[in-house]
Amino acid sequence: MNTKSITGAMTALATPFKNGKLDEQTFHKLIKRQIQNGIDAVVPVGTTGESATLTHEEHRICIEIAVDACKGTNTKVLAGAGSNATHEAVDLAQFAAKHKADGILSVTPYYNKPTQEGLYQHYKAIAESVEIPVLLYNVPGRTSCEIETNTIIRLFRDCENIYGVKEASGNMNKCVDLLAHEPRMIVISGDDAINYPILSNGGKGVISVTSNLLPDMIAKLTHLALDEDYKGAKAINDKLYNINQVLFCESNPIPLKAAMHLCGLLESLEYRLPLVAPSKETLKKLEEVLKQYEIV
Repeated sequence: MNTKSITGAMTALATPFKNGKLDEQTFHKLIKRQIQNGIDAVVPVGTTGESATLTHEEHRICIEIAVDACKGTNTKVLAGAGSNATHEAVDLAQFAAKHKADGILSVTPYYNKPTQEGLYQHYKAIAESVEIPVLLYNVPGRTSCEIETNTIIRLFRDCENIYGVKEASGNMNKCVDLLAHEPRMIVISGDDAINYPILSNGGKGVISVTSNLLPDMIAKLTHLALDEDYKGAKAINDKLYNINQVLFCESNPIPLKAAMHLCGLLESLEYRLPLVAPSKETLKKLEEVLKQYEIV
């Protein structure tokens, strides 16, 4: 296992906008709140951060803000640095490394539908372009591209700084398969609904959407599980069931940003097209579910 692996409770940060532009001040403030609530790492410009609709300059600014906010703390920055073009992914990875991100999260190439050999060469090129840790990101529901178990293990064994995978396929069998065949592998949950099952199967952390709202609970759940207090971790996971469900009743991060706005964490509720505001029905569901939690 890479000793520089970034694990534990991590937050897939939402990206705030104001009048159509990146709201840098609010983004910095949101990250500071994560740090104060015990989060081990923040993940800027991933799926939840609407990275697909950010300009390259905005993407870079978000990484810089995250690094600045976490400077002098124990909270790491795992920067989103993926693209469907390998040269772009390499460029983002190198920017993140140059600007002192602790590691990168690299999503599978979308739209192109590469072969497994193409995926291997893509990630090998990214890993060889930087020295910081690299976490693969498998989310076939978003990208129509699945990294097969054998390819993940091959990359892990061949590339020293590829330390594991964020599994967001929703497939527990995949997680079991990975750790059964390569127990040194770091598997990170990318699906809040099954954070507890992945952690109890040997996962080493979570990258959570829900922790944008409830970082304290996600941090406690994760840390209890890593300390092998599975009963305590499951109790928290059960409490989070309703919020985990409602946050994905429309495409992420539509419900999340609406919930953050309702709670006062976001001053303005803005998305980048083609994402739009949630339906009235979704807003009503969010209002009801949020009453069950204390968000500070």
